[in-house]
Amino acid sequence: MKKKLVMIGNGMAGVRTVEEILKRNTDSFDITIIGDEPYPNYNRIMLSNVLQGKTTVDDIYINDWSWYEENHIHLITGEKAIKIDRNKKELVTDKNQLINYDELIIATGSSAFILPIPGSELEGVIGFRTIEDTEKMLETAQNYKKAVVIGGGLLGLEAARGLIDRGMDVHVVHLLPTLMEQQLDAAAADLLRKDLEAQGMKFLMEKQTAEIYGENRVQGLTFTDGSSVECDLVVMAVGIRPNIAIAKEADLEVNRGIIVNDYMVTSDPSIYAVGECAEHNGIAYGLVAPLYEQGTVLADYITGRQSEGYQGSVLSTQLKVAGCDLFSGGKIHEDENTQAIIVHDQFAGLYKKILVTENKIVGIVLYGDASDGNRLFNMLKKQADISEYTSSSVLSKAGQEREEDLVASMSAEDTVCGCNGVTKGTIVQSILEQGLSTFEEVKGCTKAGGSCGKCKPMVESILAHTLGDGFDASLQKTGMCSCTALTRDEVVAQIKEKQLKSPKEVRMVLEFASEEGCSKCRPALNYYMRMLFPEEYEDDKASRFVNEKMEGNIQKDGTFSVVPRMYGGTTTADELIKLGEAAKKYNVPLVKITGASRIGLYGVKKEDVPHVWEDLGMRSGYAYSKSLRNVKSCVGSTFCRFGTKDSLGLGIKLEQAIEMVDTPHKMKMGVTGCPRNCAEVLTKDFGVVCVENGYQLYFGGNGGTEVRECDSLTTVKTEEEVITFAKAYVQYYRENANYGERTAPWVERTGADKVKETLLNEENVKQFVSRFEKARLTYKEAWSSILSDETKREMYEVIKG
Repeated sequence: MKKKLVMIGNGMAGVRTVEEILKRNTDSFDITIIGDEPYPNYNRIMLSNVLQGKTTVDDIYINDWSWYEENHIHLITGEKAIKIDRNKKELVTDKNQLINYDELIIATGSSAFILPIPGSELEGVIGFRTIEDTEKMLETAQNYKKAVVIGGGLLGLEAARGLIDRGMDVHVVHLLPTLMEQQLDAAAADLLRKDLEAQGMKFLMEKQTAEIYGENRVQGLTFTDGSSVECDLVVMAVGIRPNIAIAKEADLEVNRGIIVNDYMVTSDPSIYAVGECAEHNGIAYGLVAPLYEQGTVLADYITGRQSEGYQGSVLSTQLKVAGCDLFSGGKIHEDENTQAIIVHDQFAGLYKKILVTENKIVGIVLYGDASDGNRLFNMLKKQADISEYTSSSVLSKAGQEREEDLVASMSAEDTVCGCNGVTKGTIVQSILEQGLSTFEEVKGCTKAGGSCGKCKPMVESILAHTLGDGFDASLQKTGMCSCTALTRDEVVAQIKEKQLKSPKEVRMVLEFASEEGCSKCRPALNYYMRMLFPEEYEDDKASRFVNEKMEGNIQKDGTFSVVPRMYGGTTTADELIKLGEAAKKYNVPLVKITGASRIGLYGVKKEDVPHVWEDLGMRSGYAYSKSLRNVKSCVGSTFCRFGTKDSLGLGIKLEQAIEMVDTPHKMKMGVTGCPRNCAEVLTKDFGVVCVENGYQLYFGGNGGTEVRECDSLTTVKTEEEVITFAKAYVQYYRENANYGERTAPWVERTGADKVKETLLNEENVKQFVSRFEKARLTYKEAWSSILSDETKREMYEVIKG
């Protein structure tokens, strides 16, 4: 009989532990994971990249919802474990759910420390630890202009850089005279500060915050020296506190963290702790590499494997801020037992310092060129004797073959990817045993390069060194997912050429690494197959995201939004009554007019979603889908004295002509009745401006975090021509964009001139429209009823699952 293994926490360290357990033994445990956030496991390291606009939240999920299903893990999200009964071996959640366990892992992580000063409770004062924190910062940046980040450490500087990238004026407040004092000495910190100031960051050094002032929302800070600064947002980045309350209440031994031995066992032999909440030999670690090491040790112990246990970690740090390349590891300051090898080129902005004790490296500080960081850090960890090196050869290896020499000299135990704890030996073994030939394949198999990405050049060098003449540099391109090195275009071309008829056939014939696919390629292949063969291919609903299966966006508390279609923002008295009755019947906590001019019901319980749709009898507004979401329009000439055409009527016609058909990503359109542009159409995927002599057409806009103004396509005379060009544009996008790619980056990648040239060719337009109509007929058939019996069955399957 399987043991019940329960884990409190759905973060990086805990889920890595579960991954390692599954690698060792898939049959011994019935696993339940409880997470208080409403998301699957995600990479917190990459939140700064989300804030800086380098990636999106969807791209930082480490394991998506399907991973839990595939590994038969019962995942509870948006729910917090609040009490452990060690005698009964059960725990209680904040929703009064009782969960029994045989063995329990506490992986509750840590929380941002909020300074206990007057005003810290004001709106606009946040930490920087979660997706929710990041989304609040992004939202604030859209509506306010001044931010203060308290804390000049690693996280504070990454947060400040992101807020600057979002258009905010940012001051960094720091208590000490130098930045990142735990990782950099004064010389390196001075170079860092100069580079950041050149990027627009402002610093208030040696300042202690006395108070955050404001009425309801923060308006500024005052300092103990009497000075002050105005702001609309305060981000606290002054440290973290391990989340140990549940362990303390259960009478487990705690200090700063939950005290564990070398095998991550707490004072109760059936309870373990791992990650930022755990304290080992007096240290609670906050960086991911040691937490992954702990997870590996715990996985060995819990599955009965012999190991030396966890021996503690030597830490290294890198900064994810453009234009600031730094690496720090071990000691950073000289003392009476150390000697320093220093290179300092102020003109070039380069600084390298190695601290040596008894011919062994004990500390590294690099700024401006951190390419030698891994090499030196591996020498530090191995306590390599450097007596045979000259100072210059230790600092860097001269010559063009430096990278190849470095790879050849690395031992199998040397760490290549510090974020995920991947060694050279693991990478080489995977290359040889799995037949890997590209960086993407190595990343998918080993996770090397899957976090901050700074080790990618080293991984590629190991590939080249391991494969020798078999290494093909031309293959080192980004595949459509970790299962294949083939790009989107290559996959689509092979589907056409070989007439492949199912995603599974595609994965088998094109030799994907996984026959079942991954969270990226399953929905992508489903889309490509339906786009290529709309009449023959049957939509694979199992490959769709939970939002699409449930016909509603999942909210952060695990409930859903139900948003019916309202063409042009118009509705009827009967529909309003139905919405009101449904909201009352199902105790919907929020009824809101959305930004797309519709009425949404927010907070609908998962099990109530199909019943709400059935009671409404209204068509879905596709507020969750990768398709046309809505067409925004003003009232136009019907009511407005400036309107030149019936923009409202055209908007409704346009929405009815394009709706339902799947596209690579969501689309938004707009029709404005005059050049005053009240409907904001010039930042839509497709926009129409009504003018006296016709309709001006625009394409490729984006009004999100990275605004892109539309490019002009042409001017037409009739509504029919508007709809024709819209269909042609959508189909051109459907056939050529990567799955998950908005029209703005697709237009940038393709070239606006190329898009325009293609769409102004009359024959191309006819063919695009013909293929669009053929595809649209299949969607009309699928949605002939408000909610088909098949759709209801699928919803109930999702609810039961």
